[in-house]
Amino acid sequence: METRAHYDSIMDRSKRITWQDDCYVELQSTPTSVSSQSEAEGPSWIQTHRDQLLRFTTHDFLKEMLNHLRKLDVLSAAEETSIMQAGGLHDQSNQLTTIISSKDSQGADAFQGFIESSDSPVAQLIINHDHMVKEHKAMLLERYDQQRERDPNSCTKLNISSRALLLVDGLSDLQQKEHDLMQVGATQGRTRNHLRQLGLAKLLEPLTRVSLPPRVSLTIGVSGIGKTTWVRHFVKQWSQGSICSDVSFVFPFTFSELNSAEKFSVEKLLKMAFPHLTDPCLIFSGSCRTLLILDGLDEFYSTLNFSDAAACSDPKKELSVDDLLTNIIRGNLLPDVAVWLTSRPRVASLIPGGLIDRVTEIPGFSPGDVQIFLQHYCAEKDFATKIWAHLEEHKNVMVMCYIPSICWIVADTLVYIMQGGAQDGLPRTCSELYAHFCAMKAEVGEPRGREPVRSEQLHGNNRKLLWSLGRMAFYGLLKHKYAFSELDLRANGIDPLLSQSSFGTGVLVREKSAVLMTYRFIHLSLQEFLAATFYLVSSKRAIFDLFSESAMSWPKIGFQNHFKNAFQHTQQAEGGHLDVFARFLTGLLCPVALRPLAGLLSLGKDDGSQKTWAAGYLHSLLVSGGAVVSLRTVNLAYCLQELQHTELLRSVEEDLRLGSLSGKLSRAQCVVLGYLLHVSPECSEQTNLSGSLNYSTVKCLLPQLFYCSHLRLENNHFKDDVMELLGSLLSAKDCHIVKLSLAENSIGSKGAKALSRALLVNRTLTSLNLRNNNIGSKGARFLAEALKMNQVLVSVNFQSNNIEEEGAQALAKVLQCNRKLVSLNLSKNTVGGGGAKKVAEALKMNQTLTKLILSSNHLGDKGTVALAGALTLNHSLLSLELQSNSISNRGMAALTSALRQNHGLVSLNLRENSIGVEGAKNMARALRENSSLQDLDLTANLLHDEGVQAIAEAIEFNQSLVSLHLQWNFIKANATKALAHALLSNSTLQLLDLQENAIGNEGVIFLAEALKVNTSLQTVCIQGVSAGTSGATAMAKALMTNQTLQNLDVRGNAIGMEGAKALANAMKKNRSLKSLNLQENSLGMDGAIFIATALKGNHQMTYINLQGNGIGESGAKVISDAIRANAPSCVVDI
Repeated sequence: METRAHYDSIMDRSKRITWQDDCYVELQSTPTSVSSQSEAEGPSWIQTHRDQLLRFTTHDFLKEMLNHLRKLDVLSAAEETSIMQAGGLHDQSNQLTTIISSKDSQGADAFQGFIESSDSPVAQLIINHDHMVKEHKAMLLERYDQQRERDPNSCTKLNISSRALLLVDGLSDLQQKEHDLMQVGATQGRTRNHLRQLGLAKLLEPLTRVSLPPRVSLTIGVSGIGKTTWVRHFVKQWSQGSICSDVSFVFPFTFSELNSAEKFSVEKLLKMAFPHLTDPCLIFSGSCRTLLILDGLDEFYSTLNFSDAAACSDPKKELSVDDLLTNIIRGNLLPDVAVWLTSRPRVASLIPGGLIDRVTEIPGFSPGDVQIFLQHYCAEKDFATKIWAHLEEHKNVMVMCYIPSICWIVADTLVYIMQGGAQDGLPRTCSELYAHFCAMKAEVGEPRGREPVRSEQLHGNNRKLLWSLGRMAFYGLLKHKYAFSELDLRANGIDPLLSQSSFGTGVLVREKSAVLMTYRFIHLSLQEFLAATFYLVSSKRAIFDLFSESAMSWPKIGFQNHFKNAFQHTQQAEGGHLDVFARFLTGLLCPVALRPLAGLLSLGKDDGSQKTWAAGYLHSLLVSGGAVVSLRTVNLAYCLQELQHTELLRSVEEDLRLGSLSGKLSRAQCVVLGYLLHVSPECSEQTNLSGSLNYSTVKCLLPQLFYCSHLRLENNHFKDDVMELLGSLLSAKDCHIVKLSLAENSIGSKGAKALSRALLVNRTLTSLNLRNNNIGSKGARFLAEALKMNQVLVSVNFQSNNIEEEGAQALAKVLQCNRKLVSLNLSKNTVGGGGAKKVAEALKMNQTLTKLILSSNHLGDKGTVALAGALTLNHSLLSLELQSNSISNRGMAALTSALRQNHGLVSLNLRENSIGVEGAKNMARALRENSSLQDLDLTANLLHDEGVQAIAEAIEFNQSLVSLHLQWNFIKANATKALAHALLSNSTLQLLDLQENAIGNEGVIFLAEALKVNTSLQTVCIQGVSAGTSGATAMAKALMTNQTLQNLDVRGNAIGMEGAKALANAMKKNRSLKSLNLQENSLGMDGAIFIATALKGNHQMTYINLQGNGIGESGAKVISDAIRANAPSCVVDI
């Protein structure tokens, strides 16, 4: 009524308008003055609310305004028409405000009065929106300032502002089914390949110009990865106006808050959490862009039932909390509100995929991030270095540091131990680490750096508190409960005030919200560790099944029975829910791990018998079970590691390192191998199982091969049946394999067909090596069809597969349409000239292939001429290998003619083609004009002196060639002289290979003279060139002045002791030479000693070969000792 009265007073021109306190203006007596002030005030109100008017005005509200203004004659019919014809609603509203602003005060007052007197939600938003938003942001900032917590990402280089979410295509099978730490272990913290990054500021934006913003977004991440930290960072950034400025309201909730009541309505929930909002439904009218954040689905007690929940669209109706959330996610409630959910992956899988518009994943720490974090965290820089070295040695702990919260626990604990002076005996297992962490947190009033805690120093309540916290942790774990209320604490005998003691605050996080007080362990793994301590202590005296909280169960007496019972429950637990609990329970049986808790646990003395018994029990579980090694079984190997009973683990790891697993893979070894695939440094970059597997072991290990990055399965005698297994591996959504080598097996066309089916769906494999199999032309056709569709593979090796011309033709069609393949190896496949012609035709269109290997394919001149024609058009191919293809003059003439026009080819291999003198002359002419070719291999081509002299003359002018191979070409001193002369002016050639050419001492002397001037050559190979002492002496003199040559190969000559002496003297002065090969040069003992002693003071040498020089064992030891003393970093083969 007051608003209406105010409006009437404005419209009654005979009444006064209050402009300021105690100041009135009479309208009739001072019309000019009033008009002037009204004009100043009216547009100001419109300008103030202009953005809201344009943003919130609806079609119906616009019509109401126009009708009202027309009745008051504020708008003319023409003006109304111009407004309605302005375009869209935004343009119409803009046109209206523009027209009203241009009128006198009467029009502006009428416009303002109508909106302020309207009961429409639109009007209320226009008037109050900015104030509501400002008040809401201030409240959120105040709330989140009170909730500041330890943030592992506080390091500037690692904080959320510098990181991005990963856009993923749904959840993998591993994420849907397995425990968080098993997910991290299996993948070694690696994320899936080809993931797009998404900055937090773009969380609610469409991905393309034609797509819509997501309504329901889901962000997943394992426990401790920082989901809540990301949410809080988002809310803070939004509240400060840094991101998502188009969002009017953000309402963050945690699922632990939602556990506090059985029923809520949307309106009641918002009023309770945000009491400053007087009319929440106004916000959900659809005009305001609003975001509802639901953080931590994994902490929700109820299960969201999307199949049976009754539909509801009334925001004022009370529903059970699970039904309320189900209706919000489905869009029945708040359909215009964006929803952002966060959850651990396995729980998130319970939401139907069709309801989620966007899935993002929070990345953890890479090894580089861990190093940065340690340097930031450790005040003493040498601590960071020592901790990193310790983690590198113990990969089982390192992998866990992928999780920022665990990385913080590790750093905090290890720094504490090192400050106490115990830097040598750092924890080797997670059980030992967490025991030290709890002991550290239990210490009261003792500053760091003192001696380890003694039991009499501990607070009297800590022992009871540890047991009570362990009990709450254990039974919470069984119920999937990770957030606890004060009632939960009291039910487990924990005084909430006591939980704020040093130990309590060290292991529990206390969070207060507008709804309730919540407690949770600082990380899920700590809850699991404390649960294990409770079970260990309780099992010593319990007579009933501890897994039955009510104590109504069959009697179970004795620790061993309780231990077996725990593992039975672990093996049966869905998704490995109790895996980490079992690891800790086993690890606590190791006296070393239990020692830090000696003052907190009453266990009596341990003679080690329980550890021995547990090891035997775990071994019995390893050998039993099904034919396939599951992650449940692999967890047994994790338990052995925690128990520090590692004999079997070290044995299999050593066999893996040496490649001697063949015939040794029993079921137990397969289980351990599955474990090593998770944690072994031997497998982190490349998993080499060559010569080790058969059909049975592949089938057994198959679930563990998903997570290998580079998998080598060479020389395993695999046949087509194994390809069916590997096809299923590559087809799986969980597949992480990037490189796969199946070389040296017996794969036929059926196996190729199985692989081709997998390649149609695989999205990770970039390199496939099928060298030396027998897929034939039929298999090549199968794979070609897959390669037409596959958009991931960049390198395929078909060498020695009998694909012949028909197979080459099928693969040529691939090159016409595939835009990803970069490298293709078809060597030794008898593709012939016809096959080469088809490939050449494809190359004229292909612009992505950079490397093509067609060696040993009987191409002849026909195939070479076709390829030459392609090179005149294709300038993207960088490397072409045509070794051993019977290319004669006609082929060479065409090829060299193409090289004059081509400006893309960088490497050309023409080894063993007998191109002869004419071919060499043609190549020389091409080198004078070509400016792209860098590597040229003309080995074994019958060039003779005449051909090489022509090439030498061309090198004087060519400024692109970097390496030139001329082995086995019947070259003599005259040609070498020509090459030496060219080297005087050439400044680009870095490698010259003249092996097995009879250039003799004379030729070596020519080269040596050139090396005194040349400053580009880095490698010279003169193996077996009939050089003797004089040649070596000349080369030695060159080394006195040359400071660019790094590698010198003089194998298979006869330089003798004198030549060695000369080279030794040169080495004392030369500072560029790094590698020297003097194998089989008749040096004798004395010559070798000269070389060895020359290393004193020469620190750049990294490799010397003195084999085959008649040194003998005793001489070898003397020389080896001398070199070790003079140049310990130099590798010497004797």
